[in-house]
Amino acid sequence: MRVLAAMSGGVDSAVAAARAVDAGHEVVGVHLALSATPGTLRTGSRGCCSKEDAGDARRAADVLGIPFYVWDFADRFKEDVIDDFVASYAAGETPNPCLRCNEKIKFSALADRAVALGFDAVVTGHYARLADGVLRRAVDADKDQSYVLAVLTAEQLSRAMFPVGDTPKPQIRAEAAERGLAVANKPDSHDICFIPSGDTRAFLGAKIGIRPGAIVDADGSKLAEHEGVHGFTIGQRKGLGLPGPAADGRPRYVTGIDPDSGTVRVGPAEDLHVWTVRADRAIWTSGVTPAGPIECVAQVRAHGGTAPAVAEAVDGGLVVRLREPLTGVARGQAVVLYQPDAAGDEVIGSGTISGTSGERTDAAELVSDHAE
Repeated sequence: MRVLAAMSGGVDSAVAAARAVDAGHEVVGVHLALSATPGTLRTGSRGCCSKEDAGDARRAADVLGIPFYVWDFADRFKEDVIDDFVASYAAGETPNPCLRCNEKIKFSALADRAVALGFDAVVTGHYARLADGVLRRAVDADKDQSYVLAVLTAEQLSRAMFPVGDTPKPQIRAEAAERGLAVANKPDSHDICFIPSGDTRAFLGAKIGIRPGAIVDADGSKLAEHEGVHGFTIGQRKGLGLPGPAADGRPRYVTGIDPDSGTVRVGPAEDLHVWTVRADRAIWTSGVTPAGPIECVAQVRAHGGTAPAVAEAVDGGLVVRLREPLTGVARGQAVVLYQPDAAGDEVIGSGTISGTSGERTDAAELVSDHAE
């Protein structure tokens, strides 16, 4: 096959491209320029897409002996990822920009251009496994990225290749060193790539500005003022601007955000318990919407936040009833559904969380009622 290798300048994408070459594919490397004003140097493990990263990707391509290009996707990235990120926080949500980048940039804009140029697939260094259209968790659980890939449609997955998902990260680094790739010991990227400082609140504040509101307790009593709901997320405990814990000595957490009134509600840990998750924009990995309720394992954060559940497709979205409560579930996050078998590594589908309920429901009744 003729494949396009997306090369970020890191070790994972370099080895992914190398493995595609080893498999006999005709490989062309491409680095995505996602910033209109990229920094010259990378700041440790923060950020990406610097001129240094582009240079690292080019050198890796040279070692592999494959053609290499830099494609400018800065405008598309700003519109589909950065602007979406800012708008979501302004609306009191907690988005995951990696999800949106995979959905809109790497496997939409990039893949569409690749297909138009005659490529059969896009190769990336994501830690996930893909076989016969089935998306699975990576072998290395600590590096697994199936959660941020669960927004891909069956058609997008049909044009994707994840060559490193079957190998633990230490072995990937060792392999890179054996191949003579200079990025073998390059630090992994962390946090949000377009906020290299790591200060998300400051970044959002500069984009959104001051939108004052009140912090209230469960009874609605005002405790303090804040400068904008974008500085908070569900489950947050630190940085609330409160003088101390509640009167009973227990810590307080953000339990609700109302962007219209600018109100941030805080309360005890038990107020964070969620039993039902509602989501929009349901995507089913197989391309087929289930006819009724399905048993699954629901995950609401990239690493952690899982519970057995029963999910049902409703009006293009999802209703997920949990068998065990989850906490820190925020609008704008994704809920990803996995098969409930012993392996539990196959992705069924996903949706963007639009609401939650702390009222306990019996998920088992949903399945039994449908069976009857």
